[in-house]
Amino acid sequence: MNNTLYEFGMVGLGVMGRNLALNMADHGVAVIGLDLDPEKAGALETEAGAGKPVRGTTSAEEFVKSIRRPRALMLLVPAGKPVDMVIASLLPLLEPGDIIVDGGNSYFPDTDRRVTELAEKGIHFFGMGISGGEKGARFGPSMMPGGNREAYERLRPTFEAVAAKVNGEPCVTYLGNGSAGNYVKMVHNGIEYGIMQLIAETYDLLKRGLNFSDEELQAVFEQWNQTELQSFLIEITGEILKKEDEVTGKRLVSVISDRARSKGTGKWTSQNAMDLQAPVPSIDMAVLMRDMSKYKEERVEAAKLLPNHTLGASTVAQRDELVNHLRNAFYFAMVSTYAQGMAQLRLASEAYNYGLQLQEVAKIWRGGCIIRAVCLEDFRQAYDKNPELPNLLLDPKIGKDLLDRQQDIRSILKLAIDKGMPMPAFMASLSYFDAYRSETLPTNLIQAQRDYFGAHTYERIDQEGLFHTQWS
Repeated sequence: MNNTLYEFGMVGLGVMGRNLALNMADHGVAVIGLDLDPEKAGALETEAGAGKPVRGTTSAEEFVKSIRRPRALMLLVPAGKPVDMVIASLLPLLEPGDIIVDGGNSYFPDTDRRVTELAEKGIHFFGMGISGGEKGARFGPSMMPGGNREAYERLRPTFEAVAAKVNGEPCVTYLGNGSAGNYVKMVHNGIEYGIMQLIAETYDLLKRGLNFSDEELQAVFEQWNQTELQSFLIEITGEILKKEDEVTGKRLVSVISDRARSKGTGKWTSQNAMDLQAPVPSIDMAVLMRDMSKYKEERVEAAKLLPNHTLGASTVAQRDELVNHLRNAFYFAMVSTYAQGMAQLRLASEAYNYGLQLQEVAKIWRGGCIIRAVCLEDFRQAYDKNPELPNLLLDPKIGKDLLDRQQDIRSILKLAIDKGMPMPAFMASLSYFDAYRSETLPTNLIQAQRDYFGAHTYERIDQEGLFHTQWS
């Protein structure tokens, strides 16, 4: 094997890098891995099994020389400075035409910088989002590459071989120029934040608001995964709620701290959405609620000082009806969240010249990724019918689905308000829908206020131009 020219190189043999390399080997792609840890480098061949076209090394020189030209190599190292450090170490060994793919969650402006810097040296740089976690990397992720279109052809056969498949179609495609891949993955993660918060709010209403038992809670999510809510996140929620803690014998989720952590991609989505003037309130609230979770000590004190006496169980008959309303409410809020994220992608594509095709984005999210769900096929069809669709809510079928369910989310939110239950992502999802379909918003008053205190001027509905009034 030492004299083999490998098809692909993998830098970083941690969990994701190792599993993706093994996935490539399983599909007959000859892959060589590079890691400074001799144990990780040596374990790659052993884990792949005899006869697989895979090898590990600790030598950067050997690694680069072993990849066929133009070389294609992927970095799976922590985002930020480690990416720049690895690029700097490999660059003297590379040649014009070679391709570096960053498979981590890099912030998209960093990717744009690297694309420009490496292009000056004749090296193609790709930022590629990978979704699916450890299992997805091993058996088929969703992959979101962006960069030079012609150079992608060198990568395409390998990526299509290892990606998840839906109806035989690989969950990977060329997305667009520059940082398009990292940007799409960032918004993917923002939508992920939103849906996870919606699930958490659903769980909270059922558990604290309606006193559902652990068994009843688990059954709800397991049943919902057989409906139009079928998705990876609903599926794993049902599995999580089954798991017992080996120490206490309780359901494991009940002994897990409610201080949530994050790595920043949700925050980046919200921050950039504000730059683009793309409203994504459900994602914003999901980010804010993770922040709120960190104030545990203050929340404990507030619970004593500001007690909630409205929590309690409902009758069984009411529960059954409420679960049905809640299922429809969740569908409404979930679709609203997807619509916000996809609308942000459309605006970003125009602002950053990505050339995104949203039907292709929906298509590759149908399998392998964390936000995969059966409703993504409806989204793909909507964009296939109208590639210029500005918002999923304007698709007749999707719009009707939400109209049919709007009373359900309103009744659930009324219940939550009466019980003092926080459901901000649900509320934001409904408010987005109501605002988007409002022909007239009260921002005329805001325009008048701005002109009153700051002479910022305003526009009129009956004349062109900008106007200022002496209000007092």
